[in-house]
Formats: sequence, structure tokens, C-alpha cells
Amino acid sequence: MTASITRDELKAAIDAGAVTLVDALGGEYYAKQHLPGAVALVLTDVDAQASTVLPDRDAAIVTYCSNFACPNSGQVAERLTALGYTDVRKYGDGIEDWVAAGLPTESA
Repeated sequence: MTASITRDELKAAIDAGAVTLVDALGGEYYAKQHLPGAVALVLTDVDAQASTVLPDRDAAIVTYCSNFACPNSGQVAERLTALGYTDVRKYGDGIEDWVAAGLPTESA
């Protein structure tokens, strides 16, 4: 099971430039709104694109999707771990929690 990260921990990691964010929603959801600096990577693309999008297998990576009901972040995190990524966590509260807290987002 993938370890979780809280909003406050995630914000601190983003502010420190110490994390790579993975938006597990992708597509139009990513284009409309995503966490600052996030890259889009959905489960169906992980095997083919992870090594290009996430070249450092030891980097701190946090996956997220919309909220706890969304399974995408956990699925992508588990697949990355299976591929040899060593520091993968998920932000289970997702972008809905981030936005509700008034924190910044980006759009494509």
C-alpha cells in the first residue's frame, strides 16, 4: 500500500521544490486545472511513459486525482512502485481538497 501525504506536507514539499507531482486524472481534467508543476500520467500510460516523464526513480513523487473516492492516484502510485520507483506517495484528498483550501492551481 502506498504511503499518504497530507496537504500541509505536500505544500511544504512543493514550496521547497522537493517533489514531483503526478496528476493521475490527465486529459481535460489536467488541462483545466492541476497542482503547480504537475505532470499528467494516467494508469494506461504509466508503463510506456514513466521513464520519460519521471526519469529519476529515486525522486520524491506524489500522485493525486480528484478526491478519496477516485482510485487513480493509488493505481498510478502502485504501478510506479512496481516499476522500481522508490519514493512514491499519494495525496488522497486530491485536487478538490487543495482547491477548497484556497491553494494555487495551474491550467494547460
